[in-house]
Amino acid sequence: MVEIKAVMKKIIVATFIAGIGYGLVSCGTTEKAKPIKMYTIRQFMDIVQITGGEFSPDETKILISSKETGIFNAVEIDIHSGTARPLTQSTDNAVFAISYFPNDERMLYTQDQGGNEINHLFVKSLDGGVTDLISDTGAKASFAGWSHSKKLLYYVSNSRDKKYFDLYQIQIQEGEKNVYPATLLYKNDKGLNPEVISRDDRFISLSENITTNNSNMYLLDTQTGKVQLLSAHEGDAHYNPQYFSPDGKYLYYTTDEGNEFQYLARYEVSSGKKEKVGDAPWDIQYAYLSRNGRYRVVAINNDARTEIRIYDEGNGGKLISIPGLPDGDITNVNISDSEKLMSFYISSSKSPSNLFVYNFDTREVKQLTHTMSKDIDPGDLVAGEVVRFKSFDGMEIPCLLYKPLGLKPGEKVPALLWIHGGPGGQTRLNYSASLQHLVNHGYAVLAVNNRGSSGYGKSFFAADDRKHGNEDLRDCVESKKFLATLPYIDTGKIGIYGGSYGGYMVMAALTFAPEEFEVGVDLFGVTNWLRTLKSIPPWWEANRKALYNELGDPFTADSVALHNKSPLFFADKITKPFIVLQGSNDPRVLQVESDEIVAAARKNGVPVEYVIFPDEGHGFIKKENNIKASESILKFLDIYLKHLPADQAGEQEKL
Repeated sequence: MVEIKAVMKKIIVATFIAGIGYGLVSCGTTEKAKPIKMYTIRQFMDIVQITGGEFSPDETKILISSKETGIFNAVEIDIHSGTARPLTQSTDNAVFAISYFPNDERMLYTQDQGGNEINHLFVKSLDGGVTDLISDTGAKASFAGWSHSKKLLYYVSNSRDKKYFDLYQIQIQEGEKNVYPATLLYKNDKGLNPEVISRDDRFISLSENITTNNSNMYLLDTQTGKVQLLSAHEGDAHYNPQYFSPDGKYLYYTTDEGNEFQYLARYEVSSGKKEKVGDAPWDIQYAYLSRNGRYRVVAINNDARTEIRIYDEGNGGKLISIPGLPDGDITNVNISDSEKLMSFYISSSKSPSNLFVYNFDTREVKQLTHTMSKDIDPGDLVAGEVVRFKSFDGMEIPCLLYKPLGLKPGEKVPALLWIHGGPGGQTRLNYSASLQHLVNHGYAVLAVNNRGSSGYGKSFFAADDRKHGNEDLRDCVESKKFLATLPYIDTGKIGIYGGSYGGYMVMAALTFAPEEFEVGVDLFGVTNWLRTLKSIPPWWEANRKALYNELGDPFTADSVALHNKSPLFFADKITKPFIVLQGSNDPRVLQVESDEIVAAARKNGVPVEYVIFPDEGHGFIKKENNIKASESILKFLDIYLKHLPADQAGEQEKL
């Protein structure tokens, strides 16, 4: 069975205007004051960021992407010794490792140019040569998996039509051919996106995004060419194909049909019968089956934390427990083809992701990486808890609160609202160097999962539709009342910080609620919805109508409402200082968005700082750029929120 690594359709908008994701936290009860060491952002970012985890064919190594050099490169880790060996040495564009080839150690990876999101697929051969599988320089492509037979490589690309992603297959040749002719397997001319493929390569599940709250699921029979709708329904419901059963009789999928949360169900191909397989009081994020069908892995979004359940299907579906693991979320679970080994990550708000391997036979757990900087005492980092408050209309808003450590009795500190991207994103439990840096330097942070955030049921997710910059912004304003209940918050020094859609919320707050927040930190935020929605990249065509349905159609009468919620056209109302950070190659929120709001606000005499990264896109990948961004933000906040003299602001005078 082939599983295409598609983005969950429930957060289409979050993917388009993706924000920076940050983690869960805790305020805890009053702790005994103790001296806390203050660290630089470079120390916080001297962690080794890693992602991915694919086994080599002989299961002696794991392929990951590592940012140890300051930019992501492909690295393989020997499972026995833990030794890491770099496979690529890029110094300009990030390299994200995907997989070894099924029967040899050729390596597949993806890369774009300066964050422009025009990703190609590359094969690094055993002799070190590199082949770009995509000849069209303007086309995007992404890996869609290996066939169960290990004879085919699948990928999707918009090389034929920039609006839609077709499915291609490559017959894997043994040995070093360095030539990979592709065959078009499925022509996508209606916005039906390929998702998962049956083990016999006959059936392909397809998905259709109708709105950000509604989707459909289809089944393509490649033998007959017939495409069948599987999800006829009334009202709003999501359908997300996950995997086919080993015998091809069932398609497993997640859906929220008739329910607030996504649950796991299956569709019988021969009869059309549907039945629920499993659920939870939260969304089931994804599910998959190991190669031989022995283990079923299910991930649950449990109140902004990832809960993993692994069932032993060969032992009556018994739930597997792994004792002795460190505290934190388990993510990126991958079971080897032999089903003897499992790799996974563990992370928390106080610890970046580390890679582990579990042996099902010996029950041994081995930690392969130690990514935290040795300079940092974990006791100086902030963990946290979920908190909630009731907003203006009684809706309960979940938040994540970070309280600086070591506060003295009666001491009050400035606070920042931390607004995620999306608008359908969610702030979750992750290690964030930028956030820990701010808390370490004396700022409380309240990460607000305002209405419209994913993970809290479909009603909550849809609650901000066509109300962006209004009711979700009111949630943020209302959060100040919650902060006022905390005795250590200086209520006269509250700012707002956000990236992407969160950046829009920052500028909306400074424009439409200009006296509520003392400062704003805007990372590549939308300021002109008319232009942003008209300039959607062509490869978002399948999602364009869904975006327009939620946010508004700029080519219709909706343009009036979009104009009225765009901060750029009301920049004369801005009175508070703000800082803007922007990547020049951003294809989602164009640099002109930031250019114009900065120029407009400066006409008011408002203090504005502007930091541009010419080699970044939507979000900053390079370590040095992230360091510069955080240094600039801290100095700005020290001056305009803490009101420190310029020569005392930032890191240099504190260490």
